[in-house]
Amino acid sequence: MEDVLDLYAESPDRKRPVVCFDESPTQLIGEVRRPISATPGQLERYDCEYRRNGTANLFVFLDAHRPWRKVKVTDQRTACDFAQCMRDLVDLHYPQADLVRVVLDKPVDPFAERPL
Repeated sequence: MEDVLDLYAESPDRKRPVVCFDESPTQLIGEVRRPISATPGQLERYDCEYRRNGTANLFVFLDAHRPWRKVKVTDQRTACDFAQCMRDLVDLHYPQADLVRVVLDKPVDPFAERPL
């Protein structure tokens, strides 16, 4: 934890940026019934019942030293999706960097075999 806090405390360096990376599975939901529009003195009303429309995965990048973030939405979360995000980070978003220091919430080996 101290190592991460030290990274955040460093001065910004365009050649060695610090980028936080996280992912979040998200449920896609839709309304079953049409909401009742707001009227004077009455807020919009909607039913708590919903329809499940599948899932998606959000990959989120956040630069620790400048106001920049990027979200990539994928249908699933695979090692290939993870690797493509890392490639985009280096090739598209930070091509001028000598080294991109990525902070993950937990150690991840996207190429590790999963037990069957």
